[in-house]
Amino acid sequence: MSELSIKIRIAEREYPMRVKEEEEERIRAVGKILNERLRFYKDQFGIQDKQDLLAMVAFETMAEKVKLEDEHSSHVSQVDQQLNLLDDLLSAVNK
Repeated sequence: MSELSIKIRIAEREYPMRVKEEEEERIRAVGKILNERLRFYKDQFGIQDKQDLLAMVAFETMAEKVKLEDEHSSHVSQVDQQLNLLDDLLSAVNK
């Protein structure tokens, strides 16, 4: 697992990073998505201030993260219920 030194450009500024070789593609993709979202807010709402743009993207990202965590929790709960039902059915068959 070797590390690479890369530079990621976000909101017209470059940030040097050290990343694992196997994570480079994902990190670069995240940088690209981030810049696309910044451009979206700039174009859609006319926001020019980079700090405001970054705040909007951070807010959007956290809202999506919370939504995904809630969905994941709901799915885990549903799987648990199904497993309990299967366990009850198997127990009834073995009696």
